[in-house]
Amino acid sequence: MENSKKALKNEIRAALSTLLIGMLMRVLHWPYAAGIIFTSFAAILILYAVRFLKKEVKNPVDFIKMALVSFWTTNGLLTILNFPYTLLFQIGTALTFIAWFAMEGTAYFMDKDRNMKNSLTDIIWNIVMVIGVLTIILGSLMHLLNWEYSIPTLTVGLTIVTSYILKDIFAPPKSQKEDSNNEELFS
Repeated sequence: MENSKKALKNEIRAALSTLLIGMLMRVLHWPYAAGIIFTSFAAILILYAVRFLKKEVKNPVDFIKMALVSFWTTNGLLTILNFPYTLLFQIGTALTFIAWFAMEGTAYFMDKDRNMKNSLTDIIWNIVMVIGVLTIILGSLMHLLNWEYSIPTLTVGLTIVTSYILKDIFAPPKSQKEDSNNEELFS
């Protein structure tokens, strides 16, 4: 498939950005944060389900990714609704993530010849993304321990991850000869 586009890529990324903004609003105790988070989780679930259904050939890893998104978003929706029994969905998220990582993992970032398909700029942006995620985790742990500077740390991490996602949304598309990472495509 030449010059193929992933179905609903920008819409899903916009929903992810909105989710991160909603989480930041919740940490800062701003109004309407729960509604934004709920709406974002629901949008991600619906958009990814449509993306999954549009894919003509579904491999086992596609089902694992759909299960991962379903468990993760359902856990988020039920947590916002203060549903007490979300442990099942958290375990499901963890198990499907492990299954996805075992099946696809680091091969997701490589082409069919096992060469890195990312440029130096992409690698640097991916490192920034990892730093942002680690900063979010650190800020969350600091907040749980009631340490100083937990909110600024969490805010910096959420800002980094949100800017990474927004960069992906507004960056000009790369011309690729083939979709080698088994993603869902427009038909």
